Amino acid sequence: MLWYEWWRETRWRFFIGLVVLMCSAAGIVLLWPSVVELLPVASRLQGSGAIGRKIRESVELEREYPGYVWSQWFRQNLINIGTLFAALLGTGGLLSQRSGALFMLSLPVSRRRLLWTRAATGLGELFVLAFVPSFLIPLLSPAVGKTYGMEDVLVHSACFFFAVAVFFSLALLLSTVFSDVWRPLLIAIAVAVTMGFSEQFALPRSHYGIFRVMSAEVWFRGGQLPWPGLLASAAASAAILYGAAVNIGRRDF
Repeated sequence: MLWYEWWRETRWRFFIGLVVLMCSAAGIVLLWPSVVELLPVASRLQGSGAIGRKIRESVELEREYPGYVWSQWFRQNLINIGTLFAALLGTGGLLSQRSGALFMLSLPVSRRRLLWTRAATGLGELFVLAFVPSFLIPLLSPAVGKTYGMEDVLVHSACFFFAVAVFFSLALLLSTVFSDVWRPLLIAIAVAVTMGFSEQFALPRSHYGIFRVMSAEVWFRGGQLPWPGLLASAAASAAILYGAAVNIGRRDF
């Protein structure tokens, strides 16, 4: 089956990403007692300007367990590691000489169907990466004497999935242009870094930048879903994947 061929191509990237994310999530929970001990020291740190403000904000967030989990996991580790593996899952494909894609081109299946099957397989893997590691948070929290709501996990994971799918889709589009893995990966990561800096410095008050949608900041701070950002992310992913399908359909092999 087509999806199985694509799974074989990406399975090791998926498994490595899953293990890394699960270890990171578990580590964040188990480090909570050490963070509590260090908070009095961190509270005495002084700083000026934007750096000082960031330090004070981080300390205040981490005084309570939900703020600590959101700050360290949903706003930092999950986004940083997850974006990297989303781009990795999107790289490779019909132009890759190392995959079985060139063989599949000889099958009585349209190129667009091959592309859409590739996209569906990758998005399925990405869905698992978005949800499964985060489930460790409520499961392990009792080990440090805390609890964490499953509803928050589901909301944050869903927001992460919809937003990070944009970078998966971009990497897949670039993989219909370049035959290697590294150029699509590096370009997608460069775009992500540029967008991240833009949110921090050019749009510091926007609640609907892609990384703020990814972390579900408005849900954490106000209990509201970032619907505009979610819809924009879904539309962007669909448009990029459609462009990839059109591009691969026009390629002359």
